[in-house]
Amino acid sequence: MKQLPIGITDFKKLIEGDYYYVDKTLLIKELLEKRHEVTLLPRPRRFGKTINLSMLNYFFSNTEQAEHIFTNTAIAQHPDFMAHQGKYPAIFISFKDVKVSRYTKAFQHIGELLAKEFNRYKEILLPILSEHEDVVYNAILAEKASEVQLETSLKYLSDLLHRHYQKKVIILLDEYDAPIHAAFTHGYYKEVVELIRNLFSAALKDNNNLEMGVLTGILRTAKEGIFSGLNNLNVCTILQKDFSDKFGFTQPEVDELLAAYDLINKGDEIKQWYNGYRFAGTTIYNPWSLLTCVDRKGEVDAYWANTSDNALIKKILLHAPIHMQMQLEQLLRNQDIEEVVEEAFLLPSIDTDETMLWSLLVFSGYLTITGRRLVQEEIRYQITIPNREVRGIFKKFLKEALRKPLELATIHILYESLAQGDGVVFEQIIQEYVLNSISMFDLPKNEAEKSYHLFVLGLLVTLSDTYDVVSNRESGYGRYDIMLVPKDLTKRGIIIEFKRTLPKETLEIAATKALEQIYAKQYAQELKKRGVHLITAFGIAFKGKEVLLKEEKIL
Repeated sequence: MKQLPIGITDFKKLIEGDYYYVDKTLLIKELLEKRHEVTLLPRPRRFGKTINLSMLNYFFSNTEQAEHIFTNTAIAQHPDFMAHQGKYPAIFISFKDVKVSRYTKAFQHIGELLAKEFNRYKEILLPILSEHEDVVYNAILAEKASEVQLETSLKYLSDLLHRHYQKKVIILLDEYDAPIHAAFTHGYYKEVVELIRNLFSAALKDNNNLEMGVLTGILRTAKEGIFSGLNNLNVCTILQKDFSDKFGFTQPEVDELLAAYDLINKGDEIKQWYNGYRFAGTTIYNPWSLLTCVDRKGEVDAYWANTSDNALIKKILLHAPIHMQMQLEQLLRNQDIEEVVEEAFLLPSIDTDETMLWSLLVFSGYLTITGRRLVQEEIRYQITIPNREVRGIFKKFLKEALRKPLELATIHILYESLAQGDGVVFEQIIQEYVLNSISMFDLPKNEAEKSYHLFVLGLLVTLSDTYDVVSNRESGYGRYDIMLVPKDLTKRGIIIEFKRTLPKETLEIAATKALEQIYAKQYAQELKKRGVHLITAFGIAFKGKEVLLKEEKIL
């Protein structure tokens, strides 16, 4: 039984080491058939981007002597395309590890990557350089290049390679946006965008030395960002059919893998955990999680989730508008939502443009698209959580959102207060939660309302064993804020209505209004229809960090 290539990103090592390989070499055929000068292929992290670009490097490069590693692959069945093997000078750089906290370190790291690539060719190129060219080449080799020299380095290297080999150059850039994500997180976004934009523009725009360029990343940054003026760029995101089966594993590939490792009997469970992605209608499994699961003899766990700190999810949950948090509740209930998704992404817009938030979650692999429809000249997409693994990521953070501000013992008291309909204790716990969560999660003081909705979502996943937690649903003559429906119908049901105080209004008045609304709108009807007879109504008023709760038992 072959070893599984967990963490191996070098294609030659994978093949020569006789690891199990899910053959994606027809990516070469599709690229050559389409013949676009520059192709960008954004995919979620850990979906095979680096191994695919390594494969392209070994295929096209005229310095790797790698024809033998393609002998038993799918591309070998196509002689017309195999004729391109080993025929081009190739530049291959992966930016996947450029994730640093300062611009100076990012500049240094990128300089090291370029120096490494220049070093690969120094024996052939140094003898043919003019005196001026020699100075520039050695400055890059010594990692002492100026900013201008670094920005033009890829174009410079492609020019030298073309001159020497009399062949145009293949440029392969893996995880191009990793430095951009780090820069946005750490506050040096503009500097890195300018560096990367100039580096790529010189190498990929109007470069007469270029045969083909292929880039991978997680997102397609907007043209105003990295690809300004790059009119020869062909973008194939997960919304396009082109290349839709070349990253991640298809169902037939998974069936073959599970059969090879005698795990067919685990197929349904594995599908629930790692399937669910739709790349332009093609069903795709998460390859990292699947290979790790097979390596552990079918033991399912959140393998992909555990390769990141999921800061993205935290940012969206804490700073997204409240109605987005309500939509997240829908997603956690296995319900689709419908939203606009933009392929071109500008990171600074994440704090102001709701569409960017949904787009980021979709293209990063936390959500997936199940359908689309045209609504008044606008395409709207049906979005859902792809599988149990990703659902666990959301639930894990929501539990943290409830537990971090509250001690575990307090949460047990919370359960008891809800079971008994004890408004005094419940009020104290909510007050403690609001006070602690705002400082814990760095929410602005005037956004206390968001912490209430996080509280709701925290209840949703933390109390799920004993309650169905629903919110903003129709009952009687209106929509209640929160309802806790006991799974044991002999237990107490809870209705909660929140009210923010109006100008010159006291907490007492607002809480009373909340209770009156519960009665006037007959919110208890849904609980009664379900057979719940013990019902408590909580009217909760808040003003900034201040909380007041009023309660009444409903017979």
